[in-house]
Amino acid sequence: MKKIVLVSAAALMLTSGALMAQETLRLLTWKGYAPKALVEKFEKQTGIKVKITYSNNEEMIAKLRATRGGGFDLAQPSQDRISFVQKEFPIYKKIDFTKVNTGQLITSMVDAVKKNSAVNGNAYAVPFCYGTTGMIVNKKYAPNANDWSDLWNPEYAGKISYRLKRPLLIATAFGMGEDPFALYGDKKAYRELMKRVEKKLIDNKKLVKTYWTSGDMQVALMKSGDVYVESGWDGKGWSLHKDNADIDFIAPKSGALGWIDTFAIPAKAKNIDAAYKWINFMLEPKNAAFFTNDQGYGTASKDAGEYLNQEIKDNFSRSFSKADIDNIKWHPPVPAGFEKIEAKVLDRIKAAK
Repeated sequence: MKKIVLVSAAALMLTSGALMAQETLRLLTWKGYAPKALVEKFEKQTGIKVKITYSNNEEMIAKLRATRGGGFDLAQPSQDRISFVQKEFPIYKKIDFTKVNTGQLITSMVDAVKKNSAVNGNAYAVPFCYGTTGMIVNKKYAPNANDWSDLWNPEYAGKISYRLKRPLLIATAFGMGEDPFALYGDKKAYRELMKRVEKKLIDNKKLVKTYWTSGDMQVALMKSGDVYVESGWDGKGWSLHKDNADIDFIAPKSGALGWIDTFAIPAKAKNIDAAYKWINFMLEPKNAAFFTNDQGYGTASKDAGEYLNQEIKDNFSRSFSKADIDNIKWHPPVPAGFEKIEAKVLDRIKAAK
């Protein structure tokens, strides 16, 4: 009889341990994406312990490839880093959107992520947060600058700056009235488009004051008055506006360029229910607003604006109407070989006299 009791106790201990394991959410994410206050709130509301591992896109892919999608219940890759990996190494589960409260999300962002994370008709991610590249403009001296095409507008000769990287090529194409992303399935057509972009930028190189190479340089050029019109990141434009009301970030009328970081469920996730609970929790308007107030990134939660700090709310409302948000050109996965085409174009632009 005593032996039976001991076995039963051991069985109870094993069962208890399994239950504890099930009530842990193993999160693979970026620093800042799981603020301590929200983690504590979630744990209190659900009884689920959140175990966080900080990472980045390259490390996330490496970790999940090494375990074939094991070790974590939820990851947060960028939307353009999912489908090409999933096709070769199935490290994620398809998203069950019946378990996602999509009613609280920005529809255009959900649609973009569904499209850009899709493999064989299945979507593998839910949008979480975003940031954009657009125009930073000194409205005192360039009151009419409102699109990418102003990066080669003779009216601002000698007062223009941009970074000589691949987003410039994409932005230039949109500013010329063309859609580079629509050609991602046609390498020959894309190469021809890049030739037209190259010509546009070389022909107008004389209008450029300098190429900025860092966030600090981006800010310094505008703050000093050396440039009036430049490509730039939304956060940098808003920080400049805080010191000088004439300077601000503008969503170009042909569309700002945007990145989206997502939620994706690894293939061997053990606590899938907890993963969906965390996704819905983080995208509740008040919680999403807390994240944006804390980190400054835009959120996929459509009603979070009601709870933003006034300064951050003003930044978004000045720079983005609903139409501007819906017109953001979200970076899709880059097809193999395309970055080599772009690198050669950038080299020729840099070398041109």
